[in-house]
Amino acid sequence: MDPRIKKLAQVMCHYSLKVKRNNLVMISGTYLAEPLFQAFYEEALLAGAHVKTKASISGLSDIFYKYATRKQLTYISEMDMLEIEKIDAMLSIFSDFNTRNLTNADPKKMAISQSARRELMKRFMERVAEGSLRWCGTAFPTQALAQDAEMSLSEYEDFVYSAGKLDHRDPVAEWQKVSKWQQKICNWLGKRKKFRIVGKDTDIAFSAKGRKWINCDGMENFPDGEVFTGPIESSVEGHVHFSYPACLYGREVMDVSLTFKNGKVVEANALKGEEFLRAMLDSEAGARYVGEIAFGTNYDLRRFTRNTLFDEKIGGTFHLAVGASLPESGGKNIAALHWDMVCDLRTQSEAYADGELFHKNGKFLIE
Repeated sequence: MDPRIKKLAQVMCHYSLKVKRNNLVMISGTYLAEPLFQAFYEEALLAGAHVKTKASISGLSDIFYKYATRKQLTYISEMDMLEIEKIDAMLSIFSDFNTRNLTNADPKKMAISQSARRELMKRFMERVAEGSLRWCGTAFPTQALAQDAEMSLSEYEDFVYSAGKLDHRDPVAEWQKVSKWQQKICNWLGKRKKFRIVGKDTDIAFSAKGRKWINCDGMENFPDGEVFTGPIESSVEGHVHFSYPACLYGREVMDVSLTFKNGKVVEANALKGEEFLRAMLDSEAGARYVGEIAFGTNYDLRRFTRNTLFDEKIGGTFHLAVGASLPESGGKNIAALHWDMVCDLRTQSEAYADGELFHKNGKFLIE
């Protein structure tokens, strides 16, 4: 086994998820992530936890969207809800067989299925926000993910593990440094109310009065590196053009532009995948409102990989998520959808808080 996998399992178990004796722990992912399954399983057992695994196989999702009836699309298993209510810690391993397997799936069927999971998503986010469910998602390098990133598998492995600071002697100490720096940013932003972000084909304003800026330091995503808030739902105004493709469910939507009025998307365009974009936005009432706005702070990440886990953390970017708010920020929007879209701010950009410039060309100006 690659020793970095063992180190990743240790960091995930003891730093990110803080697994304790008698915790009920779930590991989910594809069987391609078998080495990480094994390493984390061992760490969690040694910590005294009770561990369950859920390993998926290839092709089931595309079969589901091809043949499922409306009743099957909207069915929510009681077992799924029971898992959400009972599990203490959950590790989700992103380890795709084929990131494009749903490219030709019916977007209307996908929207129906997604909308039906709204309450499940809401309860999951509530438990994560209150701390009764500790969740973290991480990536395990596969050929499919490496291909999306336009790297060989060995190059992608180096990219993934270095992004998690696993090449350092003490990765946890490094993430603690990140946490301390990001908390200073959150404290400064938390004292401001009105924000404006200006860049190429982008001019967007919002209010975060009474909302909280959250320090993302490896506890819920790994690797991490962002600060986010849930804007006042009716406050988002203006337009934004996303520099990078917006990726969701294996779909790649190119050159997305959104226009907001009174917090709602009133115009949505894309060069490629526009039908899918509009189907997702029309899937439910909350899908056209913003649940999250964030700044990427991981300056070790410099290139787009078509994997949101990494791309939304790129230092010098900001991302906006349409759909569900993350309750810990104080956001109120409810939806099954939470779609992060990334905009590069590393050139010709400025961000203001209560009229004060605090972010220019991808760099924070906060002392």
